[in-house]
Amino acid sequence: MTPDFPKKLRSYRTQKHILQINIKVMKRAAVLFISVLLLFMISGCNNSGSSASADSAAIKTDSSTSKADSSGGSTAGFKLGVQMWTFRKFSFSDALDKVDSTGIKNIEAFFEQKLGGGMKGAFGTEMSEATRDQLKQLLQKKGIQAVAMGVIGPKNKAEWIKSFELAKDLGLSYITAEPIKTQWDMVDSLAGAYGIPVAIHDHPKPNMYWSPDSVLAAIQGHPHIGSCADIGHWTRNGLNPVDCLRKLQGHIIGVHFKDVVQFNNPLANDTVVSKGVIDIPAVLTELKRQNFKGMLSIEHESNWYHNLPDVNFTKNYYDSLVAKLQ
Repeated sequence: MTPDFPKKLRSYRTQKHILQINIKVMKRAAVLFISVLLLFMISGCNNSGSSASADSAAIKTDSSTSKADSSGGSTAGFKLGVQMWTFRKFSFSDALDKVDSTGIKNIEAFFEQKLGGGMKGAFGTEMSEATRDQLKQLLQKKGIQAVAMGVIGPKNKAEWIKSFELAKDLGLSYITAEPIKTQWDMVDSLAGAYGIPVAIHDHPKPNMYWSPDSVLAAIQGHPHIGSCADIGHWTRNGLNPVDCLRKLQGHIIGVHFKDVVQFNNPLANDTVVSKGVIDIPAVLTELKRQNFKGMLSIEHESNWYHNLPDVNFTKNYYDSLVAKLQ
């Protein structure tokens, strides 16, 4: 043994002790690191699970909403009618006979249709009191209700008042019209006073009401003005009728029920409902979703002298779709 051995031994023991301490510290640090890492991973997994659960719930909610949108609502307020323009080649009296033969019990009259049936003149504000009485008796006899009239465009307040007086006398639910912009306030005021709303109709371009946006502009601030949704003209204007109906939700008073042969062509011809380019089931489903309560007036502007079978076909098709939507 060398003289400096004890010193070396003490140094060795000291280094060994320090090493043991360092090992213990490292072990504790490793355990702490692993614990923190595990805690982070567990926390991350929990957060991931919550996020997935929230996303699933959102998808489920969206799916449920979508299902409700397509199948909710009611058709109880639907009322099928005929726009008398369909039979414009005939007198009012003869046209009413045609409507009666279909079993449809509601009509939308139009100005200037010759009355016939022993009645003088044409339908409009100039009918005498006696003629109006004859007209009402004819409607009552057939059990047919005049629900609306139009499309009208009175030039001034006096003409509008005459129109509202006629609508009141006949017990109409609304007036279909295309008032000029400067008349909006006046028309809304009269509609409120008479308790008869005005439904703005959309004709093809370049008509000022070709888009639902322009109809909404007229409705803004005018609670007694709404929409007469002509789904055929929207299609002619290159617009999706269902999208238009959604835009006007809560403002649709009446509908002109028709089909056309071509999209985005203002001159596209009418065809029998279900034979054209309009998705009629989607239209009725959307109206059902909105709980629409009003008249869908069949307006068939084709095959003018022989279109009664077309109207019958449309009625039967409509009835079958509504039955499926119940």
